[in-house]
Amino acid sequence: MTEPTAERGANVQPPPPAFFRWLVLVVISLAMFGNYYIYDCIGPMAKLLSQQLHFSDSQIGLLQAIYSIPNVFMVLVGGIIIDRIGVKKSVFIFALICLVGALLTAASPRLAVMASGRLVFGLGAESLIVAVTTGIAKWFRGKELSFAFGLNLTISRLGSLAAQVSPTWAKEAFGHWQKPLLIALIFAIVSLVAAIAYWALESRAAKRYELGPQSGTDKIVWKDLLKFSASYWWVVALCMVFYSGIFPFQTFAQKFFQDAHGAAPETASLLVGMLTVFAMVATPLFGLLVDRIGKRALLMMLGSLLLVPVYLMMGYTHINLVVPMALMGTAFSLIPAVMWPSVAYIVPEQRLGTAYGLMTLIQNVGLAGFNLLVGWANDHGQASAAHPDGYRLGMWFFSALGIAAFLCAFMLRRNERGPGTHGLETITTKGG
Repeated sequence: MTEPTAERGANVQPPPPAFFRWLVLVVISLAMFGNYYIYDCIGPMAKLLSQQLHFSDSQIGLLQAIYSIPNVFMVLVGGIIIDRIGVKKSVFIFALICLVGALLTAASPRLAVMASGRLVFGLGAESLIVAVTTGIAKWFRGKELSFAFGLNLTISRLGSLAAQVSPTWAKEAFGHWQKPLLIALIFAIVSLVAAIAYWALESRAAKRYELGPQSGTDKIVWKDLLKFSASYWWVVALCMVFYSGIFPFQTFAQKFFQDAHGAAPETASLLVGMLTVFAMVATPLFGLLVDRIGKRALLMMLGSLLLVPVYLMMGYTHINLVVPMALMGTAFSLIPAVMWPSVAYIVPEQRLGTAYGLMTLIQNVGLAGFNLLVGWANDHGQASAAHPDGYRLGMWFFSALGIAAFLCAFMLRRNERGPGTHGLETITTKGG
């Protein structure tokens, strides 16, 4: 209820036009593209690391788990940094750290050096994802938020897909353990270049458009983190158990498919890549759907339910692997399309970086724990081509996570249908 005046109108800047917002989305997503490639480059190398460097499954699991270990604290610090200095500076800093980590990982065949590189990469990678997620929430809140998140994940997962099927398009590189890691280093450079481009775009936009607060939030009061609502904590719990059933599985999936199902290396890589293809195509479509109909908690329940049978199908039957991977791919498309943008409706904008950081912190507890746990389970069961039943204990762990994800989504929906609702089931948006 304000009165327009000539003086006031002169100081008001217009919001960014739709074209500019979508351009920003593509550029900032390219930073995550390189990030995702580096993370997923280890899975296709598992057999190679076992054969050439004589790494055990526990050691291969360590290379993934150590990525997550620093994020048990770093992503919360990173989230606070994002809230304090803004998205553009944060994306650049974290992309630079990722580049250093990728360089160190490729430097030596020694497990200690390689693991150190993965640790450094982890220090930057998850915080980079938090920064990008916070940036998208900033540019698209109240507009096509879920659809924008879906497109972001599609572009990002192109990086995962490129890594997962690298034994097909970079077959010659898989004759030596170091060459796939050098390819990952190239993608780290791509990520840094995209971060620089985003900095330029945001700086240009700040002079012409109304972008909202850029940085400089109030001092963080640590005890206030415990004041996030119950809905937020159910989303966080769902995030942890859901991703713990996806990414640690991918660590060992190609080796598992070759040993337990007799798949050729190229076939195994395409099966894992199929999971990413499903997500790339369907995630933005699910995002568009949820923007139109709401029902976010209900959709997360349905997505979680799809995960429950897939691991036991692979562990105990000889069903065509396309079937369980299609189910997993649908879940991997649906839940992220709904889950990440839901936080933007639950948490105030000035605390989004912190909220996403805390969420990713807890997610990484699960990723670290289950990469180590499943690696141990495979070694304990003496899992190999000669003893494929040794993989079954790990499959049970993954199935239990699917059940836990369903229960978390159920509790979220129950909470959102009560007096403390944030509108997850009811809010709909139309393109703008």
